[in-house]
Parts: sequence; structure tokens; C-alpha cells
Amino acid sequence: MSVMTEIDRQRRPGPRIEEVARLAGVSKSTVSRVINGEQYVSAKARDAVHTAITHLKYSPNQAARSLAGNRANAIALIVSEQGSRVLGDPFFAGVLRGVHAELTGRRIQLLLMLSRPEDHDDLLAYLASGHVDGALLVSLHGDDPLPLRLQEFGLPVVAGGRPLAAGSVPFVDSDNFTGGLDAVRHLVSLGRTRIATVAGPRDMAAGLDRLSGWRRGLGEAKLSADLVAEADFTPESGAIAMSELLDRAPGIDAVFVAADIIALGVLKVLHARGRRVPEDVAVVGFDDSLLASTATPPLTTVRQDVEQLGRTMTWRLLGELAGDSGLPPSLLLPTSLVLRASA
Repeated sequence: MSVMTEIDRQRRPGPRIEEVARLAGVSKSTVSRVINGEQYVSAKARDAVHTAITHLKYSPNQAARSLAGNRANAIALIVSEQGSRVLGDPFFAGVLRGVHAELTGRRIQLLLMLSRPEDHDDLLAYLASGHVDGALLVSLHGDDPLPLRLQEFGLPVVAGGRPLAAGSVPFVDSDNFTGGLDAVRHLVSLGRTRIATVAGPRDMAAGLDRLSGWRRGLGEAKLSADLVAEADFTPESGAIAMSELLDRAPGIDAVFVAADIIALGVLKVLHARGRRVPEDVAVVGFDDSLLASTATPPLTTVRQDVEQLGRTMTWRLLGELAGDSGLPPSLLLPTSLVLRASA
């Protein structure tokens, strides 16, 4: 310990919460949560805070009096995608509108942050230093360790979409499985028998669950589930996937597409190959974004309320920050089929 630090401590009546946080290697808000017995603080962080409090002879009563001043009054919305994808996909704009709507009138600031795996250390250092009170995470891929690492720092986290990584991260998601199932049931009701899918990425729960719903629907109808091509959430990847499917099975008469933005590429290829929609090939998308209603022809799609997804995520995080009891560990929002001209 430096001489200046020791003199500084002697001039004050007692150590400050910043010193406890620094010694424990956690954020100030984490120290406050430990002192107040709040949930979602890792055992490692909790032990480090208690050790620091004992070493510094810090008074928990002092912390309780200063708790209000230790709030950042801000939360982060972290999107695990590149900026070009975020700006081009209506899904993210809808989530952002929902988050903003839930925060309206609460005097809590929102920080929008883009995350890539190579940036995690810098992002963690920033978030754990007391700049925000909690974080919302959207578009997680695979076993991304970010939510669990944030929890280890004692930062409350809620994910948008079911995380694939192991752990107990609270999340809010749409009922992607039932949405995919309803799409296939509709196509079967139209008499379609060669029903393909352009699935979403398999490193995301949305892609996996919608694919599972498609398979379940075909199983119910005793139809083959062999026509699968994968795309990421871009029109370009949808075009490539649809071309592959038509090359493999020219007799396809329907396709369930994992997102409206992918369906734009699917429709483009069907038109270029001389397939009429819906006469030759019926198409059902997923999201019910503005892209669906303005597509040619207008797209039948599975609606998920992405604004409500953003609002519910924010409600869940704010409830945890407020110390509310009985909060659900996860919430599943309903989907519905919206009929238009494409199927």
C-alpha cells in the first residue's frame, strides 16, 4: 500500500465502498448487492466482497446509507452482432423500441453496445466498473460465455432468447417451436406435401427451436423432413439456401423460412426460377416485420411481438434490480400466424 493511500485513509472516518469494490475486484453495485443480500451474485464475488469488508473494517450500515448514491441509473443493451447486421434487421429496432418504452419515465439511461468475442475483456471491464446497474443481452450465439462472466462479476443479466450455454441466466423468448409448428400445419392444410425449410443458424436457440417445430409438424402429417438448408439472418443467405433446395428437389411446393428477412432472398430466387408464389410454392416466414407486409407477394408469416420481447426483458431486469421476489427465471411469449398472399 502506498504512503499516500495510507494517509488518505487516515483522514477519512472509514473506508469507502469504492475501496471495497477495488480490493474485491468487483463493481460498486456488486458490493451493494452483496451487502443487501440480493440474488445473482456469484459465490466467488460474494466471498471476495466479504473478505474485503473484513479487511477494511467497512460498515455495512454505512453502505446501506450510501446505496442510493452507488446506483448508475443506467442499463446496457448488448447485441452480439456486427453493426451492419443490427442496422439492417428490423428485429433489433423492434427490441430497442420495447426497451425504450419500458424505461420511459423511470430516469434510467440506456447504453447500446455491440459485442464481438474478441471485445469481451474490454466490455467486461467497462460494465464491471459501475457504469451500469444491469445488462440485457440479445442475439447470443452458441456457448457465448458473456452472460455467465457478467454474472460472475455480480452484474444482473437478462437474455433475449434462450441461451445455449450452460448456466442459470434469466431469459425472455418467443415460442419459436410452436410458431414453426403452426407454420407447417398451415402449409399441410393447403395440401402441400413437399415442404422444405430455410432454417436459421444452429448456434442460436431461435434457429434450433423453429427447426424443431417444422420437424414436429411434418412428423404429425407423416411427411418427409429431409429438405433443410441453413441460412443466417440475411436475404443473401436465404437466396443461396433456396437455390440449393431447388437444385436438390425441384418439386418443392412449400417452404417455411426462419425469418422474414431471409424470406426476401427466398422469394427473389423463386421468382428468378419461374416459380409462382403461392401457386407453385407457398412461403411462410417468421417475425411479421415490416418486410413481410411489403414483400412481393405480401408474406404469410408467424408473428412474434419483438417490442413486447424488449419490454418484458426490461421489466424482468428492473424487477431484479428492485429486489422483487418471485421473479420467473424465464418467460415464453406467444406467437401467432398472420395470413397474407404468399400461402
